[in-house]
Amino acid sequence: MTKVTPTSLADLIRRPIVTEKATLLLENNQYVFEVDPRATKPQIKAAIQELFDVKVTGISTSNLPPKKKRIGKFVGQKTQYKRATVTLAPENTINLFPEV
Repeated sequence: MTKVTPTSLADLIRRPIVTEKATLLLENNQYVFEVDPRATKPQIKAAIQELFDVKVTGISTSNLPPKKKRIGKFVGQKTQYKRATVTLAPENTINLFPEV
């Protein structure tokens, strides 16, 4: 495994994914994030624990296939991304929607 610095850990996690399914998973203390496609499970776990100061109990990852996109007569593909579902310990939470 390559050495990972705390600044590069923050770059692994791109954004939280807020969909209907992801919000249903919040009840089970599971959070869904878009991550760098090259990130490994130990790197994702270290990044989540470092950024949010929580204890991670499990991680599931999936590489989603690229989707076709058409602009006029040109057919291309949307960029491919990796999705990580992170399960936290029962006493931990992540505040995805901070109060303003």
